[in-house]
Amino acid sequence: MHRQMKLSHLFEAALYAKDLGAAERFYRDVLGLELISSSDGRGLAFGCGEAVLLVFDPERTRIADAGVPTHGAIGEGHVAFAINESEIDPWRRHLQACGVVIEAEVEWPEGRGRSLYFRDPSGNVVELAPPNLWRRKLRENRGDAA
Repeated sequence: MHRQMKLSHLFEAALYAKDLGAAERFYRDVLGLELISSSDGRGLAFGCGEAVLLVFDPERTRIADAGVPTHGAIGEGHVAFAINESEIDPWRRHLQACGVVIEAEVEWPEGRGRSLYFRDPSGNVVELAPPNLWRRKLRENRGDAA
């Protein structure tokens, strides 16, 4: 690979859901993401900072009718959103008040914080994670000082 070529950041990521209405309500109303686009039963786009979370109906994205390669997934996916450590307890209370079951709370080693794990209506695993969870590993890989 040419050394000057470098990907700058993750631009968009996709999950799959057969019930886009339930997905829209969950990601918009429970998690507070902004719905920025809806594609006629094919998928949804939610803004999150500078990135976009796409939620597609896998039955529709396997049809070659959108000018992009077909795609889709079977089974549960995973996505993580960064939250400050001070927000974990308010998020837990908010999710529980919305009827969302917290499946796991993980205390990461080396003081890297805690994550909450729960599922969206399609069974995808959603994580609320501390922003420094991967910071040390990324720095070590790049040869940066910790």
